[in-house]
Amino acid sequence: MPSPRLHLPGAALAACLAAVAAQAQEGDDARIRGIVQQEIERLLNTEGALDAAIERGISNFIDKQRAASEQARAERRQVRARNLRPVDDRDHLLGDRNAPLTLIEYSDFECPYCKRFHPIVARLMRNNPGQIRWVYRHFPLGFHNPGAYRQAEAAECAAEAGGNRAFWEYTDLIYLRTQSGGNGFPLHNLRPLAEEIGLDGRAFDECMDSGRMRERVDRDFQDGQAAGVTGTPAGFLLNRDGDMRFIAGALPVEELQKLVDELLR
Repeated sequence: MPSPRLHLPGAALAACLAAVAAQAQEGDDARIRGIVQQEIERLLNTEGALDAAIERGISNFIDKQRAASEQARAERRQVRARNLRPVDDRDHLLGDRNAPLTLIEYSDFECPYCKRFHPIVARLMRNNPGQIRWVYRHFPLGFHNPGAYRQAEAAECAAEAGGNRAFWEYTDLIYLRTQSGGNGFPLHNLRPLAEEIGLDGRAFDECMDSGRMRERVDRDFQDGQAAGVTGTPAGFLLNRDGDMRFIAGALPVEELQKLVDELLR
């Protein structure tokens, strides 16, 4: 029968090689093979040694992968923080302007996950009065257009006609009523929705027909891309010291609260 030492699992052989690497730094191939063979025999003949060697090898591999992954995440956070446009007077903001935390959200009116996320953030705001200012920016995904893009323009036209209050009221209603997916809210209902919140329908139509809000929507989209946004909803939660947490997807309010608590500390 072939010797069992010729049929060691890859993990065991890797563990053996790691164990003798220090001894095998110098010398010819034959000497190295001999050292490896001796280590294999020692492990096979020592109770529990092989299992322990395999476990060490796997643990070391996991630790290295975890460290590499954390390093990659840290580098992505630095890129996002460096490229994220600061909040300015152009932004639509809900909450206390002097709040210690800022949540910058990039969202798409026709994204089903954004529809789910919108009331979650609203609840987070209610649970943390005065602690968060919520900034909304447009990121209409191509496969949800023209619906998502036109709705973003409509929200901007609502803001032009009625200010920040009208923007948030209009935004809340679209998310409440759209069925999502690109065609979830009939575009012929954009004007009636504006009139429902007390805006002038003719002025709203003039704004939509002029196309002057396209630049604003495009700028938000480009800002999001520069900050590393590729899907929606995407959020950046920051404190005054510049510490940041990136939010990808419609996280539950409990997970968001943990991030809020971390950054407030």
